[in-house]
Amino acid sequence: MNVIDLYEMVAAERGIRPEELSVEERRVLVSAALPVMYAGFQMLPDSDRYEDPIALVPYDPTWPSRFEEWKQRLLAALPQPPHRIDHVGSTAVPGLAAKPVVDIQISVGDPNDEASYVPAIESLGVQLRNRDEDHRFFRPFAALPRDVHVHVCQAGGEWERRHLLFRDYLRAHPAARQAYLQAKEEAAARWADDRVAYTEAKGMVIGQLTAEAERWSVTKA
Repeated sequence: MNVIDLYEMVAAERGIRPEELSVEERRVLVSAALPVMYAGFQMLPDSDRYEDPIALVPYDPTWPSRFEEWKQRLLAALPQPPHRIDHVGSTAVPGLAAKPVVDIQISVGDPNDEASYVPAIESLGVQLRNRDEDHRFFRPFAALPRDVHVHVCQAGGEWERRHLLFRDYLRAHPAARQAYLQAKEEAAARWADDRVAYTEAKGMVIGQLTAEAERWSVTKA
C-alpha cells in the first residue's frame, strides 16, 4: 500500500475523490504512513515549509551549471570530502521537463555520522527534512526559494547505484524520457499540491523504467 492507496480508502468512505481530501488531512495521513513505508523514517521537527505548487517547466540548459555551483559550495563547506557528488533527478537529463529544482546526491562513507555533514550542508541554507535507512533528505529552509534538494547516501550503496542508473538510462533513451515525462505530467495534473502523492503517482512507470535500466546495464557491461 502506498500513500495514494491510503488517500483512496479514506476518501471512499465519504464518496469523494482522494485529491478532494484537504491538504491538511493528507499531511496527517502522510505523517502516519511514511514511518511504516520506509524503514527508519523520521521527519525532523521544525522543518516544515510552505509547499510550493508542483509545476513542470521545459528543460533549462543552465541546470548543469547550477549543479556545478552547488557542488563547489558543498565541497568548500564539508569538513570531510565526500566520495562523490552527482547531479541526479530530472534536471540532470538534457531535454527533460522538470520541476526547477536541482537534485544533488552526496555519497559518504557513513550516512549515520550526521555530525560530519549536516551542519555544513545546513550552513548553506539547506535544512535536513527527513532521514531513513537509505538516505538523508535536505531542502531549503522555509524562508528560502526551493531551488535545490540534497540527498546524502551510502557510497557504493543501492540508493546511489539506483539513482545514477536511472539518470543514465533516461539520458541514453529518448523513448524512456518520453514515458517518464508523460507520467510526470499526469502526476502533476492530479497532485500539484501534494509532493508525496506526486512522487507515488510516478511509481509504476519508475518501476518499469528501472527494470529496463537494469537489463540495459547488463547488456552494456
